[in-house]
Amino acid sequence: MTGRATGTLGAPAVDQAELAAQRLRRLRSALAGAPFEAVVLTTPESVFYATGYRAVAAPLFRAHAMAAVVTADDLWLVCPAADTAPAADLGLPEDRLVPFGRFYFETATGSPLAEMADRHPDLASALATVVKAVVEAVGGGLRFGVESLATVELPGAADAAGWVAAVRGVKLPGEVELLRYAARLALAGVQAAIDAAAPGITERELAGIVAQVMVAGGAEPRFLVATTGPRSALADAHAGERAWRPGELARFDVGCVYAGYWSDIGRTAVLGEPDATQASRYAAILDGLDQQIALAKPGVTAEELFDVAMDSVRRGGIGHYRRQHCGHGIGTSVYEPPIVAPGAGTPVEPGMTFCFETPYYEIGWGGMMVEDTLVVTEDGVERFIESPRELLVVDA
Repeated sequence: MTGRATGTLGAPAVDQAELAAQRLRRLRSALAGAPFEAVVLTTPESVFYATGYRAVAAPLFRAHAMAAVVTADDLWLVCPAADTAPAADLGLPEDRLVPFGRFYFETATGSPLAEMADRHPDLASALATVVKAVVEAVGGGLRFGVESLATVELPGAADAAGWVAAVRGVKLPGEVELLRYAARLALAGVQAAIDAAAPGITERELAGIVAQVMVAGGAEPRFLVATTGPRSALADAHAGERAWRPGELARFDVGCVYAGYWSDIGRTAVLGEPDATQASRYAAILDGLDQQIALAKPGVTAEELFDVAMDSVRRGGIGHYRRQHCGHGIGTSVYEPPIVAPGAGTPVEPGMTFCFETPYYEIGWGGMMVEDTLVVTEDGVERFIESPRELLVVDA
């Protein structure tokens, strides 16, 4: 087999509490120039960004809701009663936790966390209590921004979605290190699967190896696309029991979450030597990715990155190549703006982190992709993964 990378992964030495404090300071610094003095954050990712708290239930239940209220000198978490004890355990002050709904904690020490049930019936009423307290603390006249006006109704509030995305989009050094590790962990999983591969290995076995590496590295597997043969063209299909056969492609598109930060990595392998079509098409999509990387630097727009990738792949021999996007921001969400797509006029900035990708899916033939994660620097980009990216070849 060729194309493997070697190396030992070590978890980054990032102080989570200090990083949370740095994110909060960044939010407050940005508030100083915002058209509002307080912001209500409503997505789990933004609540985590401000508070450091990640609710286990957030990705499990669509109805789960939280909000964080940030001002120049105060921070409140509005959350289900079940989240109050773990949030307090993280270090959030109990008097800044405003619960809603019914959940019971008992106490042998007189903890106020045992009295969180039935304080408010829902998020809206709990948030109203916080808004009232915040306004009264400054004597009135406070302007609010809301991340999602569709989620939270606050009369007179400004739409803060774009503002929040811009603040989160430029990463702190500690965030970059966590994203780098998550990316390397995902790739290590793919490499382990390729190392174990042989004719007859199933998609589910390949995906299981990827997951084991992620878990061993301290991450939470989130998506494990490991498909072979004609199924490799099924963009986001679950791994099945299909066995990998000589001459076929295997496409990996995998991601995990480490300490709240995502990875999204794509690689392609072939069982046995690739045929001419497989080799030429892969060369085309890899060149498309490389042209994006070569062009990317501060001031270049996401649309320009999309255009150079598309042109390169088409010139490389896939003249009918079509894509809706060729990459996306990544951070505490797997997809963050800007998306590398037509009409995306946002210029990239130092500290922004992206996944660049140029996948190709052909029903009945197969699919292939190469996807890398990188951070924009002052004069270009830095890839998180320096391993070879050629078409991986597994002995048949």
